[in-house]
Amino acid sequence: MLAAAAAVGAASLPAGAAAAATTSNAGFIYGTDSWPLTITGSAPYNMPVISGHYGGYMGMAGNWARWGGCATGNQLAWSAANAAQANTNYLSYHTGVGTGVYWYMGGPGVDPHWNGTTTEAYNWGGRQAAQTLAGIKGRTIPYPVIWADIEMPEIAPAPDNGWNNVYTSICSGKVKQSGIPAQVDRAEFNGFAAYISAHSSFKVGVYSSAPIWTKIFGTGSYASIPNTYEWTYLPATRSVSQKPSGWCLTGASACATFFGGQTSASKYALMWQWSGGGGYTNGYGDFDQIDVARLG
Repeated sequence: MLAAAAAVGAASLPAGAAAAATTSNAGFIYGTDSWPLTITGSAPYNMPVISGHYGGYMGMAGNWARWGGCATGNQLAWSAANAAQANTNYLSYHTGVGTGVYWYMGGPGVDPHWNGTTTEAYNWGGRQAAQTLAGIKGRTIPYPVIWADIEMPEIAPAPDNGWNNVYTSICSGKVKQSGIPAQVDRAEFNGFAAYISAHSSFKVGVYSSAPIWTKIFGTGSYASIPNTYEWTYLPATRSVSQKPSGWCLTGASACATFFGGQTSASKYALMWQWSGGGGYTNGYGDFDQIDVARLG
């Protein structure tokens, strides 16, 4: 949600959800994520700015830097109002997917117990997953996928979120070792996924992009996630008038690109943050294309 994206033009499921989509966007519905957007009117709610029913909201369940007590990078991008509106549409009007959540992950390099082993990385992933589940306790979260937000936001305290460099402490921002083996990074994600699967009924997905995924996990076996749900943020546009039809922007040749060996044809390709994120602001907020025909 904070990552740098590639601009386009002028410069996001299922569980039985019914799609209230337009003819040109059949099988999909638009939604929002993270910071609050003002949605006016009464239920069933419509998308702000662009046409169509409000199809879903993805909010931040927690953040490694916030959990670690850091003075910077500790944002919590959550809107109780948007979550309630998305859930009302889903639960009362059978529209969209309701509310889902993501955890803003810190890589092995910001683990306070870093020792360079895959075992510790796996445990660090599990501890973050436990915090994710604790953070949503008591909330209504109908969307069946919990997203691991894996990105390099280029902000303090760790511009790479600890995926490529090891820091002297969780909040120091001081690098003590450059380079983290891909197998260590992957062990952390595996630990996160295993914990979520073992301690909840949620499925596991990843929010990332192809270039960032490659920078972290490389191009070999550690990068391969053929059976993992995905939410991509590339390409992106500042223009909300280019809202997608299916997996491609209207009026442009740009189409959603996924990662880890998957394409938009995969049944695991579920969402696309197509505008507002990664510094490509549109003056409103983050907009997503959500495939409601998959995962059901």
